[in-house]
Amino acid sequence: MIDEELLQYLEGYVTDNRKQTFKEVLANRTKHFTVVLENVFQPHNASAVVRSCDIFGIQDVYTVENSYVNKVSRKIAKGSQKWLDFHRFKSQNNNTQECFEDLKNKGYQIIATTPHNDSCYLSDFDITKKSAFVFGVEREGVSEFMMENADGYLKIPMVGFTESLNISVAAAIILQDVTTRLRKSDVNWQLTKQEQLTIYSEWIEKSLKNADKLKEFYKDNK
Repeated sequence: MIDEELLQYLEGYVTDNRKQTFKEVLANRTKHFTVVLENVFQPHNASAVVRSCDIFGIQDVYTVENSYVNKVSRKIAKGSQKWLDFHRFKSQNNNTQECFEDLKNKGYQIIATTPHNDSCYLSDFDITKKSAFVFGVEREGVSEFMMENADGYLKIPMVGFTESLNISVAAAIILQDVTTRLRKSDVNWQLTKQEQLTIYSEWIEKSLKNADKLKEFYKDNK
């Protein structure tokens, strides 16, 4: 539960312009779509995808870290990682399966991005269904487990000699297309009021370098 009195107190240390920006961004955030980075080992690629998620309004990013630790480059992500929610699967168990099951429990259909399968073209993709787009490691692509268990497959039409795109480019193209169509649709894609309030409260705290001291002062003087 959000302590609204505490939130109001902390808001007093944040400019009106910044608070308004938070609210405008949150109005365009969605959990209808999410992104899964499966075993992506190149920080610049992962960081570029994270940046695209922020730009196109994706709030949640899932990372499967079987062989590599997912690292975000601040230089490439441009601080976007600060405003997203990360769900990291990095235990010694089957991280891919755990991530898959977590997403399914949350109502997502799993969509593997691959140019090799009998995939749905991006322009034909049904944006009404809650979907998690899985992007695989640069060389091998999406894992065998994801390929075998995915609910669907998605590809971007290509007419050149090269058969695949860099994952950061592919993610940007896919997210731009599906979120643009989503916002023009009748789908209830926006965050709930409670979700917006929770994230807004977190963003307010992240904006304050001395948030912990301010919270402590507030509690001591309440």
